[in-house]
Amino acid sequence: MGEIYNVIIIGSGPAGFTAAVYAARANLKPLLFEGLAKGGQPGGQLMLTTDVENYPGFPQGILGPELMDLFRKQAARFGTELIQQDVTAVDFSKRPFKVVSDGKDYSAQSVILSTGASANWLNIPSEKALQGHGVSACATCDGFFFKGKEVLVIGGGDSAVEEANFLTKFATKVTIVHRREALRASKIMQDRAFANKKIDFIWDSEIQEIKDPSQKKVTAVVLKNLKTGARSEKKTDGVFMAIGHTPNSELFKGQIDLDVKGYIQVRDGTLTSVPGIFACGDVQDFKYRQAVTAAGSGCMAALDAERFLESAHV
Repeated sequence: MGEIYNVIIIGSGPAGFTAAVYAARANLKPLLFEGLAKGGQPGGQLMLTTDVENYPGFPQGILGPELMDLFRKQAARFGTELIQQDVTAVDFSKRPFKVVSDGKDYSAQSVILSTGASANWLNIPSEKALQGHGVSACATCDGFFFKGKEVLVIGGGDSAVEEANFLTKFATKVTIVHRREALRASKIMQDRAFANKKIDFIWDSEIQEIKDPSQKKVTAVVLKNLKTGARSEKKTDGVFMAIGHTPNSELFKGQIDLDVKGYIQVRDGTLTSVPGIFACGDVQDFKYRQAVTAAGSGCMAALDAERFLESAHV
């Protein structure tokens, strides 16, 4: 059968690398696959973030990719085996569990899933060019950088309204742009938004273009009214996408329990529906979605895996 690992970690980011640090320090000799099966970002969403100022221990802030590089080096220092490949298939039906990558089978007595979630984007070229330069999908991560500026929030659900309200702590004006003529958010969230004098609304509209990639900053957006077809330009300093996240859990369908949105269901911390399979970070967390909470749940998953292996006498 070949080598059977104590722990295989699928996915990097703050959750995966923290799980690796704890598992390695427990002498479990973990194997971590940094790539993701679909759509995710090796290193997690922080790889798309420029300045990170809310991660404890970095009073001057740190670049997202730089922070993830430090996470990675710490995991490697304690003996984590790192493979920069995607996992393409898994079999959690029996132990040892099977993980497939690049046509090769890997076996493990326990598996930690930390594949994260991907923010939903508009998928227009200028949006990608300006990610980290005024275009963001996380108000709590990046709102501080827009002190005294005007920003747009794209979306109409609870997330969009919540982000808009949060951004009014920093921005002088927040405009919610929504494709429909009414918000989808809960009534209490709508009431808060309508009562906030800093929040404006643009209805029945979508963004066609974000300017200006040539200046490497957001200066304006081109809007299209979906009822009239009219196009207009609106000046802004930032654009926040709040059209949801998609958990990177496609790989695990039919293997463990997922909720209706695809998030891995956990209980008692990080336990999934299959004993020996644990989940941490944004692939199971649709509420907090912060680097520090992902890291904390990665620690929990490693401790849970260690206790599982001890109780299973592995």
